[in-house]
Amino acid sequence: MAPTELQQYSLAQVAEHNKPNDVWMVIHDKVYDVTKFLAEHPGGEEVLIEFAGKEATADFDDVGHSTDAKEQMKQFLVGEILEAERKKKVTTGQTDPSNAAASSWFGSIKAKLFG
Repeated sequence: MAPTELQQYSLAQVAEHNKPNDVWMVIHDKVYDVTKFLAEHPGGEEVLIEFAGKEATADFDDVGHSTDAKEQMKQFLVGEILEAERKKKVTTGQTDPSNAAASSWFGSIKAKLFG
C-alpha cells in the first residue's frame, strides 16, 4: 500500500489560520492544526496562539520538547508546506572560517617542517 500523501499548503494558506479559534503552525515543514490542543498545552495556550499562522520550528526546537510531545503532535498533522516554499539547507561548499584558518595555519607549519 502506498503511503498517504499529505495535503500541500502554501505559507500564505497557513497564515490564514491565525486566530485563537483557528491555530495552524509550521514545524519542520509540516503543518499542524493545534486548535483543539490549546487548552491542553503545558506551556499555556498563549504561546501557541503567538505562532498561529506562522513558522515555529526554531522556537519549538529551542524548548526541547520530549519524545512524547513530538509523538503527540502527529494527531494534529494536517499537511506539509509546498516543496517550493520549504526552507532549504544551504551548503556553500566553503569550510567553517575557524576551521579554514586552523587548516591554513597547520598547512603552513606542516609545509615548513616537512616540506
